[in-house]
Amino acid sequence: MTSPGGREIARVRAAVSDVVEQVFGTVAQVHAAVRRPAARDGLHTGGTVLDHDVRELLHAPGQLAVGLGLVVAPRPDEELPLRLEWWQLDPGGGPLRSLEPDLRPTSLGYYDYTATEWFDVPRRTGRRHVVGPYVDVHGTGRYLLTLTEPVVVDGEFVGVVGADVSVRRFENHLLALLGGLPAPFVLLNDEDRVVLSTAPRRLVGSLLPRGADPLGAGAGVPGVPWRLHLVGDATLLRA
Repeated sequence: MTSPGGREIARVRAAVSDVVEQVFGTVAQVHAAVRRPAARDGLHTGGTVLDHDVRELLHAPGQLAVGLGLVVAPRPDEELPLRLEWWQLDPGGGPLRSLEPDLRPTSLGYYDYTATEWFDVPRRTGRRHVVGPYVDVHGTGRYLLTLTEPVVVDGEFVGVVGADVSVRRFENHLLALLGGLPAPFVLLNDEDRVVLSTAPRRLVGSLLPRGADPLGAGAGVPGVPWRLHLVGDATLLRA
């Protein structure tokens, strides 16, 4: 027989997985747009890849993403530099804006996205990945989760597609799905950083202290490098 704690872990785990898959569903739509014949021409020529319909996904009913797009793998031998097509919702409710970080290698503010975890992990593993929570200092200044997956065309890695979700939007949506819970929980990423917490002393973005996790591996969330713990009196609540 499943214990009450086990049932709660399963319920929260399923809700987290559903939210993650909802965002990856948006990412899959961007991926499909990249693979259209006209879009593939843009990948090889340095031209525009994504059309207006893709950016309008940000206005879809129930959309969780606040940003989305394509980040292209550079091809120096073909004189195709770093470039991206990424749009963000304006926090003030204005029109969508294109993200334009400094991609000039000679600049002091140069942003080499090929070294970022959200780009490098899908490139190396061929699998989707989730990064965060983190402050997007090179773009929006928001506190974000970024979900990405690799794009492979004719056997060649050509970049990643992805979506940004604000931590606040992720939290509000998930807690609304769950309703009341008998025990607080903590959701951790693979760095033991708190992704989401209903435990008062475990703030989102904080690192879990060493030795504060007697529950072992916790319950993993399918498809992402996260694990979930219900919190007892002397476990993750401890300062």
